[in-house]
Amino acid sequence: MNSENIRSKDAKTILVVEDSKFMSRRIIETLKNAGHNIIANAKNGIEAVSLYKEFRPDIVTMDVTMKGKDGISAAIDILNIDPGANIIFLTILNDPKIKDKIMNLGARGVVNKKNTQEILDLIERI
Repeated sequence: MNSENIRSKDAKTILVVEDSKFMSRRIIETLKNAGHNIIANAKNGIEAVSLYKEFRPDIVTMDVTMKGKDGISAAIDILNIDPGANIIFLTILNDPKIKDKIMNLGARGVVNKKNTQEILDLIERI
């Protein structure tokens, strides 16, 4: 099915931040198939902050662990630029301390990056 056919007024512009090429492709495919517009893809936190400044997407999906600037540091920088930024962390980590730290930053949620339906559900609520 052509993703143009399922786009709706609820389609979001999304910046995907993921250092794994495989996971990045999987996340982008899932979001596009749901009708969302992927405006950029960053492989680390430094790129994420720069691309956020340039595009101001509706939502940022953010990996936690990346080389260079990690996702938490990038989220802090983005939220300093735009306190209303909608950042969703996608991770395979299952550490409650990290999840608490992320939520205390002002993130909109923390989701297992392999759970595509949960990712889409959270995006729909934003």
